[in-house]
Amino acid sequence: MRKIYLDRTAFSGAIGVNLEDTEIISAGTTINSMGVHDRNEEYQTYANDYDIQFIFDDDIPHLEFFTVPHVDIMAKDSKGGFVGIVYQQCDSESDAPICYIKRDLECFIISENVEDFLSNIGTWQDNMKPYDKITVYRSKAEAETELEFIDLSDILPLL
Repeated sequence: MRKIYLDRTAFSGAIGVNLEDTEIISAGTTINSMGVHDRNEEYQTYANDYDIQFIFDDDIPHLEFFTVPHVDIMAKDSKGGFVGIVYQQCDSESDAPICYIKRDLECFIISENVEDFLSNIGTWQDNMKPYDKITVYRSKAEAETELEFIDLSDILPLL
C-alpha cells in the first residue's frame, strides 16, 4: 500500500482525503495555544512547579522542526523542549499519546494520554521514554526529500 503524507500545518480544519490503495498520514507540527483570558493561577503553578509552560496567544513560539506523524504542541519547558499530542489536535479527552521533543529534536513519550499526563504531571520528566514512532525533521523540505506529500492545491479549489 502506498503512503502519502498530508501536511497539517497548511490548514487547521478537518479534511478528508480518500485515495484507492493509499494510506494518508497526517504530518507536521502545529501549536495549540489558549486565549490570554484563559491564563490563571493553575497554569502558572504548572510553569513554576513542573516546568510545563502552556502556550497562550500572546507568546506563541516559532517551531523549527516538522514531525511525522502530526504533533500538536500544547506546552514548552525552560530547556527549549516542547510537549504535544501525537496524531491529533489537543483535546482534554484525547486518548492519544503525549510526547516531549527536546531542543536537539530527540523525541520521548511521556504519557499514554492527556488524563494520565495531568494526573502525573509532577513526575513527567521522570516518565520520559525514547519514542521511535515519531520522526522529527528540521523542516518540511527535509521531510519531502524522503516522503511523498499530497499537493493540497490540487484539491482545495474544489472545497
